[in-house]
This record gives sequence, C-alpha cells and structure tokens, in this order.
Amino acid sequence: MTGWLAGDVALITGGGAGIGAAVAERFVAEGASVVVFGRDASKLKRLCARFPERIHGVVGDVRSSEDLHRAVTETVERFGRLDTLVANAGIWDYQRALTRLSAADLEAVFDEVFATNVKGYLLAAEAAWRQLVASRGSIVMTLSNASFYVNGGGPVYTASKHACLGLMRELAFELAPKVRVNGVACGGMRTDLRGPAALGLAERMIAASFDRRAADAPPPPIPLYDSSTDPQDFTGPYVLLASRKQSGTITGHAIQADGGIGVRGFASAAGGGQL
Repeated sequence: MTGWLAGDVALITGGGAGIGAAVAERFVAEGASVVVFGRDASKLKRLCARFPERIHGVVGDVRSSEDLHRAVTETVERFGRLDTLVANAGIWDYQRALTRLSAADLEAVFDEVFATNVKGYLLAAEAAWRQLVASRGSIVMTLSNASFYVNGGGPVYTASKHACLGLMRELAFELAPKVRVNGVACGGMRTDLRGPAALGLAERMIAASFDRRAADAPPPPIPLYDSSTDPQDFTGPYVLLASRKQSGTITGHAIQADGGIGVRGFASAAGGGQL
C-alpha cells in the first residue's frame, strides 16, 4: 500500500460519520490503518464493514477519560502503534444567540458544548500523548471558521472553538519536539453534526440547513462561494498535517479550509440592530 500515510495508524474521535468518517476513509486510501471512536455503534459498524482489515471501531464517549484510554489501548493492540490522533468529535449550538438563551439554558449548553468540544480534545490528547511520543507522531484537531471569526456559531460554540485553537497551540509547545500538533479550521459542510441535548437539538443535523436552501438562494458570502460542502473535499489538509514527510516542520498551525472567509469584503457591521 502506497500513499502519504503508508504504514501509519490513526485514532479518530467522532469518526463514525461526517468529517470524521471522511477523514478515516481518506487515511485508509493513503495507506493508514484507522481506529474510529464514537458513541453510535451502528455507524461505526457500517464504516468498519467497508474496510474490515483497515478500520476498527471503538464505542465510547469523548467526555470519558476511561473510554479514551481504552480506545488508545485497543489501537495499539490491534495495529501495534499510534501515529496520529485526530481530535474531531464535536457539537454545534446552531447559532443560538445570548439574547435567545435563558440563564438556565446557558449554564446547561455551556457545560455540554465545552465538555465535548474542549474537554473531549484535551482528554483525548492526555490518553494518546505517550504513544505519540513513542512514535514521534502528531495530533490534528478539527477546528472551525469559528476558531477565528464571529457568528460561525453562537457565543458558546464560538468560545469553545476559540478555546480549541488555544489548546492546539499550547499542546504544540508542550509536546514539542516529539509530537506535532496542528489543526484544520473547516468551514460549513453537509454532515450530521448535531446540537446540544440541553436545547432539544441532539437529533437535528446541520445537513438539513443545506438541504433547505432554495435553488435560487444567494450564494454564501465567501470568496469561494461555489466550493464544495462535501466532507470528503475537506480531508486533504488532515492528510498533509498527519504526514511526517510532508509536514514534519509544521506545528502549532491551523489550515483554514473555509472558502476564504478571511479575505471577504464588508457585509453587515453589527448583528443587534433589532434589539
């Protein structure tokens, strides 16, 4: 098997669907073996059935250190090593503004989103760093346009993704020179990304937002407005950052795969004119 990741082994959290599953499939195509970690056993089973020799599923919750340590152990037992951790599991707040949240809602949503989006990444890194030091491997974190810009979510999601950017940079320092730590700041894509259970949004999928767009709707306000929303088309930066040969001198960096938001012109100056 040839490819940029030939012989490597990766562990992907939130790997059963969406960008996590797309990255798993791309890593296999690049020569890696992959362990996918997630809460939905049926999704993991379907993915593993497509690549029975190359993908192994582990059911668990990223909010559980015990589950994550078990995933790392199973990765090493199954494939002999761990080269890359892709910290990816997350939830979105569906742009629920501060002014639309009660105090009780805000407390519950904050705890739920940060436990998954931030603590989940940190616990995954804690579970994996020893094996990554041994292999001189890497961590690739799924970030977001909301790691850099406002209104890619509500205040809770935006704060969580800004926190992930800071976490990525801190771990890049703490784990150097043995482990590289980078991120991919994705723009919006058609996936089954869910919302907080605290708001009754655990079964709502972001894909529905794309599916509801009318055929004559204006394009999204980004320079590459006709860019793909297919998760498979976002996987290239993950491969690049996981590859020792291709990015062995890169750490503490976030590749912004967001359609060029940072170079768009002026639009709305403020979001609270109706208040």
